[in-house]
Amino acid sequence: MTDSAAIAAGTGAGTGADTGSGTDAGLGDGTKAVRAGLPEPVKHEPTLPGPVFAAHFHLPGDPTGPYTYGRDDNPTWTLLEQAIGELEAPGGTPGNTPGAASAGASGEGSDGAAAADVETLVFASGMAAISAVLFSQLRAGDAVVLPDDGYQALPLVREQLTAYGIEVRTAPTGDDAQLDVLDGAKLLWIETPSNPGLDVCDVRRLADAAHARGALVAVDNTLATPLGQRPLELGADFSVASGTKMLTGHGDILLGYVACRDAELTASVRRWRKIVGAIPGPMEAWLAHRSLATLQLRAERQNANALAVAEALRGRGEVTGLRYPGLPDDPSYKIASQQMRRFGCVVSFTLPSRERADRFLDALRLVDDATSFGGVRSTAERRGRWGGDAVAEGFIRLSAGSEDGADLVADVLRALDESAG
Repeated sequence: MTDSAAIAAGTGAGTGADTGSGTDAGLGDGTKAVRAGLPEPVKHEPTLPGPVFAAHFHLPGDPTGPYTYGRDDNPTWTLLEQAIGELEAPGGTPGNTPGAASAGASGEGSDGAAAADVETLVFASGMAAISAVLFSQLRAGDAVVLPDDGYQALPLVREQLTAYGIEVRTAPTGDDAQLDVLDGAKLLWIETPSNPGLDVCDVRRLADAAHARGALVAVDNTLATPLGQRPLELGADFSVASGTKMLTGHGDILLGYVACRDAELTASVRRWRKIVGAIPGPMEAWLAHRSLATLQLRAERQNANALAVAEALRGRGEVTGLRYPGLPDDPSYKIASQQMRRFGCVVSFTLPSRERADRFLDALRLVDDATSFGGVRSTAERRGRWGGDAVAEGFIRLSAGSEDGADLVADVLRALDESAG
């Protein structure tokens, strides 16, 4: 099987789509996603309990136990956090005791092994999760290294960090360029694949170099998801993501999370969440957990569709700057195939002008003109309309959904033809 065929079939070209670690090594990603974070079965109770809406809990006597006040913890968060931890670092059998992570068991459930030693914290949005790591770890006088080609809101973060007396250095994601500005930094922030340019860096190489210099490492894993890449296994201290995107996949939830193995680091992020109050609602947390069950199914179809679209665009003369890490001739393919298990649902390319890009988007019938990515319905946008990204006016970020691949490719090619005039 060729690399392209392997990716389309969902096997990946890197470490393998269904490899695992620990006692669940024999379980496939679909099984893990379906079972992640479920409590022990109780007769007459639902498999996944409904959301717990509570601002406070009964608390006679001294304040002990995991649940006291709604800003600190919630049973619905606990199950979701357990589920994400099992996907970020699988190491035990599914099915865990609610509240274990909140009670300080480092993510262990009733089997004492699930999700290895990873603890996960959920937030109201991806930016809330990003901010929690940065502002809980950095102080005035510290230096942080950010990508200069990352998520569009990072320049706003840079302004705020600078206002707090933190030195901000930036470098591109590609070619591991952040290594050149790492000396003396307290924290290295990696985004791979980068959004929207889809460059990839060597996470293990950067993490090793950062740790040798005494720096912490955080990886934004939004585009890859835990089924595509596991930053903690590659040496990162934090795996951070927006659950708004492919993780939940339906474009109806704002959510973020931070996963970490170190109890002290986790405690500092938890404290920040408590102070700022950037917490998810229980309904959003429950919907996210419900959506995880289809993550592997969605990822397989969306990754295959993204590859098919990318391959179809190769033959179009008006398309330049085509990027998809799963294409064997993509500049990022070599390192991506070594550290990623799936290559994501996003394809980027440039059309000759802003006007051509707008006509192309208007001509699409199966692809919504919308921001964000990772949903079951394909989306695309002219990314330059927001400002803040160093992209050409005709730059398109397309997120492949779960439509039939042949239909999606036909729609994209037809829209290119119709927009030519």
